[in-house]
Amino acid sequence: MDDVRVAAIASLTPLEELDSDPFLADTRSQHAMCERWAADKGYVVSRRLQCCGLPPDHRGLWADVEAGEVDLFVVPNERVLERALTSVRDFSAECERRGVRLETAGLDEPAYDAAMKARVHRRLSMPTAGYHGG
Repeated sequence: MDDVRVAAIASLTPLEELDSDPFLADTRSQHAMCERWAADKGYVVSRRLQCCGLPPDHRGLWADVEAGEVDLFVVPNERVLERALTSVRDFSAECERRGVRLETAGLDEPAYDAAMKARVHRRLSMPTAGYHGG
C-alpha cells in the first residue's frame, strides 16, 4: 500500500456548548489535529467526517472503507469519539472485525481565549452567509 488513506472523525457539538467545551464545538480544529497527526505519519486524510451520536454501524462511516478508499480512522481524542458515536466499544469492535485501524491523535488541544471562541462562534453561526474566516 503506497498511501495510507485516513478518515478523520470530528464531533458535531451544539454551538451552545462552545463556552463549556470549545474544542468539541470546533470541528475545524478537530480536523486540523487529525491532519497534523496523519501528516506526521506520512498518511493522507482522504475523508473528513462530522458526526454526532452516530450508530457505529451507520453506512456513512463504512461506505469509503467498503469502497477501498479509507484504510484507518483517526479521532482527535476519546472525548470527540464518545460524542461522535453512540458506542465507542461497538465501533472499535466493528473496526477490528473489518480490519480497519482506529487511532487517536492525542495532540494538545488549542487553548481557547475569548477571541478564539468568538471566531468559532462566527464561523458556526454564519455558515450559509458565505463566511469562511478564521
